[in-house]
Amino acid sequence: MVTSDTLDPMTHTNERDHAAQATARQGALGERMGIEFLELLPGFARARMPVEGNTQPVGLLHGGASVVLAETLGSFAASLDAHPLVAVGTEVSATHHRAVRAGYVTATCTPLHVGRSMATYHIEIVDDGGARTCTARLTCALRPAPAGAAGLFAD
Repeated sequence: MVTSDTLDPMTHTNERDHAAQATARQGALGERMGIEFLELLPGFARARMPVEGNTQPVGLLHGGASVVLAETLGSFAASLDAHPLVAVGTEVSATHHRAVRAGYVTATCTPLHVGRSMATYHIEIVDDGGARTCTARLTCALRPAPAGAAGLFAD
């Protein structure tokens, strides 16, 4: 398991490389939502998503979009924290605190627990003014990468 204590800058990619890898490999849904990883390092992750294109019919950020952002960010954070294992979301919960009509929302993800087979994360989502819009919690199962597939991050 990679932790901030075991990262060797000569042998592991830095947080910008991890963020770029995650943005490039997030899959069709994350791309469609416009999720952009900003920071991704062991024990801390941040990503943002535009409100535009992710709204409900009345023009507010869709609550499901916030959940997609939270689960996407948390799953990548768990995969990095447990590398070379990969994370598979098993439970997500979210509380929506306030509406957002424009701009971006930014999610910050920190681990609550990272074990050998499960990891749980706290994800806080804020608007451009820093007001909390959503608080989420994600639990992931940590598993070996499928046969013939590499993990999410280059060694």
